Amino acid sequence: MDRSFFHHHEEHQRHALVPVCSSSTPRHINWMLSDVPSDITIEIDGISLALHKFPLLSRCGRIRKLLAQHRNAENIKLELLNVPGCLDSFELAVKFCYGINFEITTTNVAQLCCISDYLEMSEEYSNENLSLRSESYLETVVCKSLEMHIEVLHQCENLLPLADELRIVGKCVDSIASKAYAEQVASSFSRLEYSSSGRLHMNKQVTCKGDWWIEDLSVLRIDMYQKVIEAIRCRGVRPESIGTSLVNYTDRLLKRKPSYISPTCEEKVVIETISALLPQEKCTLPVSFLFGLLRFAVMLDCNLSCKLNLERRIGAQLDMATLDDLLIPSSKSSGETLLDVDTVHRILVIFAQHDDSEDGELGYDYDSEGSIDPPSQSALVKVAKLVDSYLAEIAPDGNLTLGKFIAVADTLPGYARVTDDGLYRAVDIYLKAHPGLSDAERKRLCNLIDFQKLSEEATSHAAQNDRLPVQAVVQVLYIEQIKLRNALCCATPEGPQKVPYPSHQVTNCQVLSGAVTPRDNYSNLRRENRELKLELTRMRMRLNDLEKGHESMKQDLHKSSSKKVMSSITKKIGRLSWFRDRSTFKGSASASECSKSFASKHTPRS
Repeated sequence: MDRSFFHHHEEHQRHALVPVCSSSTPRHINWMLSDVPSDITIEIDGISLALHKFPLLSRCGRIRKLLAQHRNAENIKLELLNVPGCLDSFELAVKFCYGINFEITTTNVAQLCCISDYLEMSEEYSNENLSLRSESYLETVVCKSLEMHIEVLHQCENLLPLADELRIVGKCVDSIASKAYAEQVASSFSRLEYSSSGRLHMNKQVTCKGDWWIEDLSVLRIDMYQKVIEAIRCRGVRPESIGTSLVNYTDRLLKRKPSYISPTCEEKVVIETISALLPQEKCTLPVSFLFGLLRFAVMLDCNLSCKLNLERRIGAQLDMATLDDLLIPSSKSSGETLLDVDTVHRILVIFAQHDDSEDGELGYDYDSEGSIDPPSQSALVKVAKLVDSYLAEIAPDGNLTLGKFIAVADTLPGYARVTDDGLYRAVDIYLKAHPGLSDAERKRLCNLIDFQKLSEEATSHAAQNDRLPVQAVVQVLYIEQIKLRNALCCATPEGPQKVPYPSHQVTNCQVLSGAVTPRDNYSNLRRENRELKLELTRMRMRLNDLEKGHESMKQDLHKSSSKKVMSSITKKIGRLSWFRDRSTFKGSASASECSKSFASKHTPRS
């Protein structure tokens, strides 16, 4: 297409139109030919433009129809309402009617398409009118580049709903999705290579370069961005790429905004929309990002479906979270806890439910058979440690009720905790921060702890902890006594022996004894434990002495056996020498006798 129309000489532009700004209110901008007075005034958004009929009538069907209603009027004044793109777009259209030089670009082509449709600047009123030229630019120039489509879509944000009605938005969205998928396919092919066996495989070490468009999408408004993400998902773009794009897009809002600036309603719409766009596949998004969205959702009081969706997704990969992720500030008024304990409790319930679920009721993390993968034992152990650390963080809060503390601590099954040291620490902190608890409440709190799973250090601390109820301390001492007796049985050189146990029996936080009080049981167990510890120390010393004596005996035995072997060898060598001497002597005598006999037989007689 001949584009010389958009490149007239600047000298012609300077003499054709002279802008004059008035200081009155509303502000008047007069576009007039230097030698022809204005005969029509058009007002847009309180701004008046002094123009001329002929250039406008020759190209604008809407202006022609409006002027037909004012044929006899000398000074015509028209007010245009709901002009797409407001004054900027109308000025470009007026320049086109006056033949003023300007260039169609990606920043104004959407405005030109909309204003040309609004003013009816079609081929019906003039050849090669603005509508045809702007549409030709979209089809011949913009269609070649993904970046240009994103820029045009960005410009359409202020031109709705007309830009949507003219299919400018739909064409750009479809083209972006197609080109993004094509870029991904091309990048995947570039990562293919042949192995040593001659098989074709994907090289995962090569960086994927087909997602360069992700950062470009961050300029779009949330409604346009939503259209693009939904389109590229339908095209088959990888969930990982979509997840990366979502993280990059929300990064501007969640991480770059200063914390002292209060959130806005626009951000609430962004959080709710991003939550709805999250990929269904597991581990396509970092759990810290999901917690960031949830933190904003709580702060902005987003709708319930948004919060529950984020909680489900976090619960499916909670083993990847950190303690900082769980520290969600509460949005409620004073009198409540500083941290949002209820939200964390719901997440823990979702995680625990994964252990028993066998179908896809949660709608997340589907495998090939449509079921949900239950958490592994290692994941349970990680989450149990995380929960214990979280309990220690929230325990000092004076507004934290006993019921909420127990609900969080009792969410996971008992086998999830390898040791109860972390839980005991959290319980101790809670008891210290809430000294007004009754004995029944303290017993209920201590029921959470399996004292048999405490380490030696934690057991020693619990045995001397005055904040624990007496029954719990007696139970700790009883368990410690059993461990000591078992250690004595194992340390006895004669082997395991039956050690009599005390007559009283202890269950969870209950001490059953005959006619003695808990204080008597406590004193008796403390005394017996001290005696058992002394006996265990004596046993260990005796065992060390026996081991040393055994080692000495082994060395002596080794030395004595060496001497016996040497003596035996010497004796054997001596015996061998004696037999050799006797055999030589016997042999010599026989030879002498034989020689004498031979001589007597063969000597001639005289």
